[in-house]
Amino acid sequence: MRRAHSLAALCALALAAACEDMAPDSDRPESSAEFPQADRPVSDLESYEVATEDVRDSRGEAQKVMDLADLAEGMTVADIGAGEGYYTVRLAARVGEDGRVLAQDIDRDALDRLGRRVERERFDNVSIKLGREDDPQLPVDSFDRIFLVHMYHEVSEPYAFLWRLWPALADGGQVIVVDKDRPTDQHGIPPLLLSCEFKAVGFRLVEFLEKPDIRGYFARFERAETRPEPDQITPCALTTR
Repeated sequence: MRRAHSLAALCALALAAACEDMAPDSDRPESSAEFPQADRPVSDLESYEVATEDVRDSRGEAQKVMDLADLAEGMTVADIGAGEGYYTVRLAARVGEDGRVLAQDIDRDALDRLGRRVERERFDNVSIKLGREDDPQLPVDSFDRIFLVHMYHEVSEPYAFLWRLWPALADGGQVIVVDKDRPTDQHGIPPLLLSCEFKAVGFRLVEFLEKPDIRGYFARFERAETRPEPDQITPCALTTR
Protein backbone atom coordinates (compact mmCIF):
# COMPACT_ATOMS: atom_id res chain seq x y z
CA MET A 1 0.00 0.00 0.00
CA ARG A 2 1.43 3.35 -0.97
CA ARG A 3 1.85 6.05 1.61
CA ALA A 4 1.79 9.46 0.01
CA HIS A 5 3.37 12.32 1.90
CA SER A 6 1.64 15.65 2.13
CA LEU A 7 3.02 17.92 -0.54
CA ALA A 8 2.66 20.85 1.82
CA ALA A 9 4.73 19.06 4.44
CA LEU A 10 7.49 18.34 1.96
CA CYS A 11 7.65 22.00 1.03
CA ALA A 12 7.76 23.15 4.66
CA LEU A 13 11.52 23.47 4.64
CA ALA A 14 13.35 26.53 5.82
CA LEU A 15 15.23 28.46 3.17
CA ALA A 16 18.53 29.82 4.44
CA ALA A 17 20.73 32.31 2.67
CA ALA A 18 24.33 31.29 2.13
CA CYS A 19 26.77 32.86 4.55
CA GLU A 20 28.24 36.04 3.11
CA ASP A 21 31.65 35.25 4.51
CA MET A 22 31.85 31.81 2.89
CA ALA A 23 35.21 31.36 1.23
CA PRO A 24 35.08 30.85 -2.53
CA ASP A 25 35.59 27.26 -3.63
CA SER A 26 38.30 27.09 -6.27
CA ASP A 27 37.13 23.59 -7.25
CA ARG A 28 33.80 24.87 -8.56
CA PRO A 29 33.41 25.07 -12.33
CA GLU A 30 33.59 28.62 -13.62
CA SER A 31 30.21 28.13 -15.29
CA SER A 32 28.63 27.75 -11.82
CA ALA A 33 30.05 30.95 -10.35
CA GLU A 34 26.82 32.95 -10.70
CA PHE A 35 24.82 30.32 -8.79
CA PRO A 36 24.77 29.76 -5.03
CA GLN A 37 26.80 26.86 -3.74
CA ALA A 38 24.88 23.99 -2.16
CA ASP A 39 25.41 23.73 1.58
CA ARG A 40 25.63 19.94 1.58
CA PRO A 41 28.15 17.19 0.85
CA VAL A 42 28.08 15.12 -2.33
CA SER A 43 28.38 11.36 -2.65
CA ASP A 44 31.52 9.89 -4.17
CA LEU A 45 30.87 8.79 -7.74
CA GLU A 46 33.18 5.81 -7.41
CA SER A 47 32.21 4.31 -4.05
CA TYR A 48 28.70 2.99 -4.61
CA GLU A 49 27.22 0.29 -6.77
CA VAL A 50 23.54 -0.38 -7.25
CA ALA A 51 22.24 -3.93 -7.42
CA THR A 52 22.76 -5.96 -10.57
CA GLU A 53 20.25 -5.65 -13.38
CA ASP A 54 18.90 -9.13 -12.65
CA VAL A 55 18.25 -8.19 -9.02
CA ARG A 56 16.62 -4.91 -10.00
CA ASP A 57 14.44 -6.70 -12.54
CA SER A 58 13.48 -9.35 -9.98
CA ARG A 59 11.74 -6.66 -7.97
CA GLY A 60 10.38 -4.98 -11.10
CA GLU A 61 12.13 -1.70 -10.39
CA ALA A 62 12.20 -0.09 -13.82
CA GLN A 63 8.70 -1.23 -14.75
CA LYS A 64 7.27 0.18 -11.53
CA VAL A 65 9.05 3.49 -11.97
CA MET A 66 7.93 3.81 -15.59
CA ASP A 67 4.34 2.96 -14.59
CA LEU A 68 4.39 5.57 -11.82
CA ALA A 69 5.78 8.10 -14.30
CA ASP A 70 2.92 7.39 -16.74
CA LEU A 71 5.45 6.69 -19.46
CA ALA A 72 3.79 5.88 -22.77
CA GLU A 73 4.66 5.03 -26.36
CA GLY A 74 5.79 7.93 -28.47
CA MET A 75 7.16 10.03 -25.59
CA THR A 76 10.53 11.76 -25.66
CA VAL A 77 12.53 11.15 -22.51
CA ALA A 78 15.97 11.83 -21.05
CA ASP A 79 17.89 9.46 -18.81
CA ILE A 80 20.33 11.62 -16.85
CA GLY A 81 23.20 9.78 -15.22
CA ALA A 82 22.49 6.88 -17.54
CA GLY A 83 25.65 4.97 -16.71
CA GLU A 84 25.72 1.69 -18.62
CA GLY A 85 22.05 1.89 -19.47
CA TYR A 86 19.86 -0.09 -17.08
CA TYR A 87 17.08 2.47 -17.48
CA THR A 88 18.03 3.64 -20.97
CA VAL A 89 17.23 0.38 -22.73
CA ARG A 90 14.03 -0.17 -20.74
CA LEU A 91 12.85 3.38 -21.42
CA ALA A 92 13.60 2.85 -25.11
CA ALA A 93 11.52 -0.33 -25.19
CA ARG A 94 8.60 1.41 -23.45
CA VAL A 95 8.43 4.50 -25.68
CA GLY A 96 8.78 2.40 -28.81
CA GLU A 97 9.98 3.28 -32.28
CA ASP A 98 7.96 6.49 -32.34
CA GLY A 99 9.54 7.68 -29.08
CA ARG A 100 13.03 8.93 -28.34
CA VAL A 101 15.47 8.48 -25.46
CA LEU A 102 18.46 10.73 -24.82
CA ALA A 103 20.96 9.05 -22.50
CA GLN A 104 23.31 11.47 -20.76
CA ASP A 105 26.21 11.05 -18.37
CA ILE A 106 29.40 12.88 -17.41
CA ASP A 107 31.45 9.66 -17.58
CA ARG A 108 32.86 9.17 -21.10
CA ASP A 109 33.85 5.57 -20.44
CA ALA A 110 30.36 4.66 -19.25
CA LEU A 111 28.87 6.30 -22.33
CA ASP A 112 31.23 4.33 -24.57
CA ARG A 113 30.03 1.11 -22.98
CA LEU A 114 26.43 2.26 -23.26
CA GLY A 115 26.95 3.05 -26.94
CA ARG A 116 28.15 -0.46 -27.59
CA ARG A 117 25.16 -1.86 -25.69
CA VAL A 118 22.67 0.25 -27.63
CA GLU A 119 24.23 -0.90 -30.88
CA ARG A 120 24.33 -4.53 -29.78
CA GLU A 121 20.69 -4.49 -28.64
CA ARG A 122 19.64 -2.51 -31.73
CA PHE A 123 17.86 0.43 -30.14
CA ASP A 124 17.50 2.91 -32.99
CA ASN A 125 15.55 5.36 -30.83
CA VAL A 126 18.42 6.11 -28.40
CA SER A 127 20.87 9.01 -28.63
CA ILE A 128 23.85 9.47 -26.32
CA LYS A 129 25.24 12.78 -25.09
CA LEU A 130 28.02 13.84 -22.75
CA GLY A 131 26.86 16.24 -20.04
CA ARG A 132 28.59 18.45 -17.48
CA GLU A 133 28.40 18.38 -13.71
CA ASP A 134 26.50 21.68 -13.69
CA ASP A 135 24.64 21.38 -16.99
CA PRO A 136 22.73 18.39 -18.41
CA GLN A 137 23.18 19.86 -21.90
CA LEU A 138 19.61 19.18 -22.99
CA PRO A 139 17.76 20.83 -25.90
CA VAL A 140 14.97 23.20 -24.89
CA ASP A 141 11.26 22.35 -24.94
CA SER A 142 12.00 18.74 -25.80
CA PHE A 143 11.17 16.20 -23.10
CA ASP A 144 7.96 14.70 -21.78
CA ARG A 145 9.90 13.04 -18.95
CA ILE A 146 13.38 13.52 -17.53
CA PHE A 147 14.57 10.71 -15.25
CA LEU A 148 17.07 11.26 -12.43
CA VAL A 149 17.37 7.80 -10.89
CA HIS A 150 19.74 7.29 -7.95
CA MET A 151 21.98 10.08 -9.21
CA TYR A 152 20.77 13.46 -7.98
CA HIS A 153 22.73 13.15 -4.72
CA GLU A 154 25.90 13.07 -6.86
CA VAL A 155 25.16 16.45 -8.46
CA SER A 156 27.75 18.84 -7.05
CA GLU A 157 26.09 22.01 -8.41
CA PRO A 158 22.36 21.36 -7.97
CA TYR A 159 21.18 24.95 -8.49
CA ALA A 160 23.06 25.43 -11.75
CA PHE A 161 22.14 21.91 -12.90
CA LEU A 162 18.41 22.23 -12.21
CA TRP A 163 18.21 25.81 -13.51
CA ARG A 164 19.66 24.65 -16.83
CA LEU A 165 17.45 21.57 -16.88
CA TRP A 166 14.25 23.64 -16.43
CA PRO A 167 13.94 24.79 -20.09
CA ALA A 168 14.33 21.25 -21.44
CA LEU A 169 10.84 20.17 -20.43
CA ALA A 170 8.11 20.27 -23.05
CA ASP A 171 4.66 21.58 -22.12
CA GLY A 172 3.30 19.25 -19.46
CA GLY A 173 6.70 17.60 -19.04
CA GLN A 174 7.87 16.23 -15.71
CA VAL A 175 11.09 15.44 -13.89
CA ILE A 176 11.08 12.03 -12.20
CA VAL A 177 13.42 11.49 -9.25
CA VAL A 178 14.10 8.14 -7.60
CA ASP A 179 16.42 8.26 -4.62
CA LYS A 180 16.90 7.13 -1.03
CA ASP A 181 16.13 9.01 2.20
CA ARG A 182 19.74 9.22 3.36
CA PRO A 183 22.32 11.97 3.88
CA THR A 184 23.72 13.24 0.61
CA ASP A 185 27.18 11.84 1.29
CA GLN A 186 25.64 8.38 1.80
CA HIS A 187 24.10 8.02 -1.66
CA GLY A 188 20.71 9.53 -0.97
CA ILE A 189 19.01 12.84 -0.26
CA PRO A 190 16.39 13.68 2.37
CA PRO A 191 13.03 14.36 0.67
CA LEU A 192 12.70 17.77 2.31
CA LEU A 193 16.04 18.89 0.93
CA LEU A 194 15.23 17.50 -2.51
CA SER A 195 11.94 19.39 -2.61
CA CYS A 196 13.56 22.59 -1.41
CA GLU A 197 16.32 22.57 -4.02
CA PHE A 198 13.85 21.98 -6.84
CA LYS A 199 11.52 24.68 -5.55
CA ALA A 200 14.40 27.16 -5.26
CA VAL A 201 15.00 27.09 -9.03
CA GLY A 202 11.40 27.08 -10.23
CA PHE A 203 9.95 23.58 -9.97
CA ARG A 204 6.77 22.43 -8.26
CA LEU A 205 6.46 19.08 -6.46
CA VAL A 206 3.31 17.30 -7.63
CA GLU A 207 3.73 13.82 -6.15
CA PHE A 208 5.85 12.03 -3.56
CA LEU A 209 5.60 8.35 -2.70
CA GLU A 210 7.60 6.14 -0.41
CA LYS A 211 8.30 2.98 -2.38
CA PRO A 212 10.11 0.23 -0.44
CA ASP A 213 9.65 -2.09 -3.43
CA ILE A 214 12.03 0.09 -5.45
CA ARG A 215 14.33 0.63 -2.46
CA GLY A 216 13.69 4.33 -2.21
CA TYR A 217 11.15 7.02 -2.95
CA PHE A 218 9.52 8.38 -6.09
CA ALA A 219 9.11 12.13 -6.65
CA ARG A 220 7.52 13.96 -9.58
CA PHE A 221 8.15 17.63 -10.38
CA GLU A 222 6.78 20.06 -12.95
CA ARG A 223 7.96 23.48 -14.01
CA ALA A 224 6.50 26.40 -12.12
CA GLU A 225 5.39 29.43 -14.11
CA THR A 226 8.78 31.12 -13.81
CA ARG A 227 12.31 30.41 -12.67
CA PRO A 228 14.41 32.91 -10.74
CA GLU A 229 17.54 34.50 -12.08
CA PRO A 230 20.69 32.81 -10.73
CA ASP A 231 21.45 35.63 -8.29
CA GLN A 232 17.89 35.43 -6.92
CA ILE A 233 18.12 31.75 -5.92
CA THR A 234 18.00 31.21 -2.18
CA PRO A 235 19.96 28.07 -1.20
CA CYS A 236 18.41 25.50 1.10
CA ALA A 237 19.30 24.20 4.53
CA LEU A 238 17.42 21.72 6.68
CA THR A 239 16.12 23.42 9.80
CA THR A 240 17.18 21.92 13.11
CA ARG A 241 14.52 23.70 15.12
